[in-house]
Amino acid sequence: MAEPSTVTATTYSSTTIRGTEAPQPLQPSIYSFSLADAENKLIDFKQFENKVVVIVNVASLCGFTPQYRELQQLYSKFHSQGFEILGFPCNQFGNQEPKSDKKVVSQCRRDYGVEFRIMKKVKVNGEDQSPLYQFLKNEKSGMFGFKGVRWNFEKFIIDRKGKVVARFDSWINPMQLEKLIESLLRGEK
Repeated sequence: MAEPSTVTATTYSSTTIRGTEAPQPLQPSIYSFSLADAENKLIDFKQFENKVVVIVNVASLCGFTPQYRELQQLYSKFHSQGFEILGFPCNQFGNQEPKSDKKVVSQCRRDYGVEFRIMKKVKVNGEDQSPLYQFLKNEKSGMFGFKGVRWNFEKFIIDRKGKVVARFDSWINPMQLEKLIESLLRGEK
């Protein structure tokens, strides 16, 4: 069976230039991505339209790994209101996610009760980085304008319109995002 790969759709608008129409690529959105989850099922991000989404790079051998528990608490509290979390395993930081996708899911469910979607392992920096992460980093820089993801459990927050509205470093506990998530779910920010 062929492995699903990242699919990026490009949307075009028409721009008139001296009487001729030329297609111009529009800014990609979070909804233009389709990526494989850890079970190799292709996930079309259009299903996240009108939802608040947290995208987080995760690892099972990291000091921040217990954040899975708090992420799950947020998911349990807000999922019914249109909230999603996508966890992307990544082995780029200290080889802290050497496990297969299947083992990552198994451990997350067993040790932390994770019910949110775990995606296929990706690279978040460098030449082989996931196009999704390239998009996220271009939309919202980190501390001091740094674009790269600095460590595991860096969190990107997407509003109901698909805009990347916030980015939080690893040391920010997921429960500190609660007020922002509530506000975004109400459509206030």
